[in-house]
Order: sequence, then structure tokens, then C-alpha cells
Amino acid sequence: MCGIWALFGSDECLSVQCLSAMKIAHRGPDAFRFENVNGFTNCCFGFHRLAVVDQLYGMQPIRVKKFPYLWLCYNGEIYNFKQLQKQFGFEYQTLVDGEVILHLYNRGGIEQTASMLDGVFAFILLDTANRKVFLARDTYGVRPLFKVLTDDGFLGVCSEAKGLINLKHSTSLCPKVEPFLPGHYEVLDLKPSGKVASVELVKFHSYKDEPLHAACDTVETLPSGSFDLETVKSNICILFENAVRKRLMAHRRIGCLLSGGLDSSLVAAVLLKLMKELNINYPLQTFAIGMENSPDLVAARKVAAHIGSEHHEVIFNSEEGIQAIEEVIFSLETYDITTVRASIGMYLVSKYIRKKTDSVVIFSGEGSDELTQGYIYFHKAPSPEEAAEESERLLKELYLFDVLRADRTTAAHGLELRVPFLDHRFTSYYLSLPAELRIPKNGIEKYLLRQSFEDSNLLPKEILWRPKEAFSDGIASVKKSWFSILQDYIDQQVDDLLLEKAAEKYPFNPPKTKESYYYRQIFEKHYSGRGNWLPHYWMPRWVKATDPSARTLKHYKSATQE
Repeated sequence: MCGIWALFGSDECLSVQCLSAMKIAHRGPDAFRFENVNGFTNCCFGFHRLAVVDQLYGMQPIRVKKFPYLWLCYNGEIYNFKQLQKQFGFEYQTLVDGEVILHLYNRGGIEQTASMLDGVFAFILLDTANRKVFLARDTYGVRPLFKVLTDDGFLGVCSEAKGLINLKHSTSLCPKVEPFLPGHYEVLDLKPSGKVASVELVKFHSYKDEPLHAACDTVETLPSGSFDLETVKSNICILFENAVRKRLMAHRRIGCLLSGGLDSSLVAAVLLKLMKELNINYPLQTFAIGMENSPDLVAARKVAAHIGSEHHEVIFNSEEGIQAIEEVIFSLETYDITTVRASIGMYLVSKYIRKKTDSVVIFSGEGSDELTQGYIYFHKAPSPEEAAEESERLLKELYLFDVLRADRTTAAHGLELRVPFLDHRFTSYYLSLPAELRIPKNGIEKYLLRQSFEDSNLLPKEILWRPKEAFSDGIASVKKSWFSILQDYIDQQVDDLLLEKAAEKYPFNPPKTKESYYYRQIFEKHYSGRGNWLPHYWMPRWVKATDPSARTLKHYKSATQE
């Protein structure tokens, strides 16, 4: 995990512009480099480094002797760089996994490069010999990327939008900053003036398709075309374990977020099992957050005791949660209601990890709810086919919601997130299964995933079959839910009259509740006029919902309710 930033064709002095690059310094606390491009006085790269792999030669932009005309700035982890080296006979100059991008590009161009990378990534590749700039982002947008491109060819690229919004440019008072689409690459011509012109934007991978890099995966070819339940369950276990194993690539200590729910518990259990097999010589630290005696803390304690991790509990009170709201919205760059709510706990636990421990590479369970139909409203799906379509829609929009939350809350504290549930091979297999196999069964969501691990003894049965908690209830005190605490506080902060006139003040995505108004107000304070970064609020489907919380759905009953 790190922060990348680049400008092409800047009209303003680069020493002034580079102040914007410092807005993402939190993403790379270990080192910083700012480098001009030879022959282009108005083009430059900025890089904030979190050293996880090859601590000696990992600075960027990466340039190697074999390709002096290539410049690479990337944020991510490429898990199959050794397999690709073996398959194609690449000669690496460093131990940096991202170096493989240069070799793949030289061998087969940008299309093959993006398609063959098994991992998470956002990168800027400059080819001065052919006068091209390439941008690319991984399938689910696990690693963030934003860009600004003006009509006269000034290009700015950054890991977070906050590194672009204050750029100066002669022809534009407020250049349009927008997220770069996941699963795409863009080709741009570099002109002698340093300005660029977009040539094409190409979708290189659809998550339903088996990725091109599966051909050189370490897992043997799985039986295909057979949807016999035992075979399916076995394949799910094999692929999930493989997803966790490949993500163990790190020279820094590994930890794991643990809420005590199914997803994070499975990740932690498989992770600890593999760490033992690989003789990693330190205990796995797991981290749970909640208010005193919250359901998540109780459940996480059980899991930690069962798997034998070194467990940390972070207890916060309502004042600490409320005080964090503004910092969280600034970090997130969104005002989405459920994203802000769920981010507060994750932000506070990440803060604890950075200050109190030496764990830097943090595993988490993001992506499972979208992939395995874990949201409670999936019980209301009219048909398995519609449930499958909704699952795909949620995966497509992950970069706007859960993946955004997970990246920003951890990156704000210089941590690197790893999300095995979004492994390309695992997700493409799961999505290939018949729709009726993937729906909730017997009133229990994620039934197939739970069933697949039932005989593994990885988790206690009450955890494996624990119903989903709304995040705001999972971290809540048994006395009062976090959801209720937030509502009570915000009710005092937003006047009824303000809410009545909300649509006039914010015509795009107008706030419908005091809570959404409060978040929008804070967002606009930091990112005025950028409300279109969020195309729509996250809301459940097939139910009449005015609030995204699961606790507002009839099917839902939390552990904190009588």
C-alpha cells in the first residue's frame, strides 16, 4: 500500500503543485520521492511509500536498466510475479513485485499486462520511447485511483481525490476530478508539450470470467462443469485457502481484523492455519472493536480463543465515535450513510493498530457479503436469478462503498489491507455456480459458504452459523445501539428547517434524513461541489427502505434487541 501521484502537462510551477501530493502522505509513511520526467519539464511523479516488499529497492517511480524509457508508479501487490517470471523467463532487477508490469508490457503490451496481473493494483506507466501514458486499476478497485483531465490535455492522477482538488491550471478554475473505473486501462498519447490526449478506455476483465492469469496459478485445474454439491464445496475451500495463501507475501508483520462474524472469522482461521504451515515465527494478532460488551467483541473473543490468535480488543465510547465522524468523512471522500457509519469503527481500530502494535499488513473480510449474498435483504429476492444479478451489481459498485471504506480507513493510518474474498479466481468460480445454489436457505444468508466449511473445524459452529449483524449493532453496547446513539446526537445538530430545504441546497442526492444531511454538510466543507463522486446512496433492494441499516428490515433481529 502506498500513495501515487503524477502530473502531465502542468502549466503551473511543479514545486507549487507538488504540495497537493502531500495530501496523501498518510498512505506511505516510510519514504517520499518527487521526480521530474527527463525531457518533459512539466511532467512529474510523486510517491509515498509503505515498505512491505523489498525494503531496500522498492522506491518509485520504478525504472530498470533494461527499459530506460519506462517509468512506473504503482500502488498494489502482484501475487503471481514469481510465477510470471518462471513462465516467461523474466530477469528481475529488484525484489519488487510490481517490476513484473514493466516486463509484461515490454513483452505483450498493455492489454496483456493488465489481464495477466493476479493482485490488486492501480498504476501509471509512462513509455517515453513511444510517447504513451497508461493508467490501469484492478478488477474490483481494491486499490484506489482518481484522475483529472482538462480539455487542453493537462492530466493529474492520484490514489485519492484530495491530492487533485487543489491543483492549479490556467484554463480551468475547478477541474473535474473523478474515480478511474475498476477493471479498465486507459491509453493516452503524450505530446512533445507534455500534454496528453486520451486514445481509448478499455475494460480488460469482467469478474464473471475466469481471469487470464489462472493458467499460471499454483492451484491445479479444478473439475469444471460439475455442480455436484460436494465438488462445489471442496472447490470453494481450495480456492479460498489459495486466496489467503497468496496474500501472505510480505516483509512486514501480518494482522487480521476480526469482528466475530462469518467473513472475518473465516479469514482469520485460514490465515492462522497457513501461517503455522509456513512456520511464520510470530503469533497472528487479531483486532476487534466495539462498545463495552458488544456482540462483536463477545463473538470475536470466542473465535480468537478457538484459533489461538494474540487477540486485541479496542473499546470505544459514544463520544470517541462521534468525535471521529469529521476525520472519517475527510478520509473517505464520501457522504454515503452506511459507508460513514461502518467506517467509524474501522477507522478507530486502524488507529489503534498503527499506534499500539507492529502489524502493518491487515487481512479483512470485505467482499463476501456482495459475492455470497450476505446482506439480509437477499432473503426478499424475487428469484435466484434476480439475486444473482444484484450480487453482480454490488460487486461492480464495491469501489464506491465497502472497498472504498476498507481502503481509506486503513490507509489513513498507514496500513495495507488484504481482502481474500475478492480474489479473482475465487470470485469468478463462485459466480459461475448456478443461481439457486447461491441464495439464502432455511432463513440463513451465505448458506453455501457456511456449508462448505462445516466439516473443517476451523470455527466453532455457533460462529460458522452466526446470523449477520448490522455493523452498527455488532459494535454497539448491549444498552444502546450505535445506530441509536448516532441518531440522538445528530438530531440535536440539524434543525428541522435545514432538512426541509435540503433539496434546494443539495439538488444532487438530496439528504432525506438529518443523519444524511449532517454527513453531507461535513463532506461539502472539505469537498465543496463534488457531490457527484457518489452516484447514489447505498440502499437495500426489494424492500421499502428509507435507511440503509439492516436493523430497519423486518427480517433482522440483533443480539442487542430483546
